[in-house]
Amino acid sequence: MPRPKAPSLLVVLSGPSGVGKDAVLKTMRQNGYDIHFSVTLTTRPRRANEQEGVDYHFTSVDKFREMIAARELLEWAQVYGNYYGVPRAQIREAMAQGKDVLLKVDVQGAATVRGIAPEAVLVFLLPPSFDELKQRLVQRHTDFAMDLERRLAAARREMDSLELFDYAVTNYSDALDQAAAQIQAIITAEKCRTKPRVVKL
Repeated sequence: MPRPKAPSLLVVLSGPSGVGKDAVLKTMRQNGYDIHFSVTLTTRPRRANEQEGVDYHFTSVDKFREMIAARELLEWAQVYGNYYGVPRAQIREAMAQGKDVLLKVDVQGAATVRGIAPEAVLVFLLPPSFDELKQRLVQRHTDFAMDLERRLAAARREMDSLELFDYAVTNYSDALDQAAAQIQAIITAEKCRTKPRVVKL
């Protein structure tokens, strides 16, 4: 007797700043993984290498606050002076079409999603070492020294939240395909559960 199709998954990818979340997501897109990639809404300025609607949706602070008031965001946070949030509509629409959804949030946001959707799959992206995480942040050339130290202090705290997550994937340098494949393997395994996760938003 054939099994019914497993319900759509809500997969949450999180980890400290600089660990490579965007790079892993880009690799998954390029490799053609069959999943809906939720695009985060932010008020921070767009970097030179970022595309509207692909890397982020960029908006004004006023518009973001209007969406908070209208409860249009699944979760949101103010991080390093900028707002980040996940619009509910795009997730609901994708899941209604039978698609699995992958969204990227910070550790605080992952905790919020777990509270709203306990059946979400939470994946923590780890650096190979803390020294390498620091080097990646330095190479970005986007942070002043004081901000760099603040991000590193936050990363140390975020590492202590690992037990909140269902899975941990290490993002080694020059091995983005490996991290992407491990996340896809997690999704495949979750789709094979005898008691599937049912996400309600």
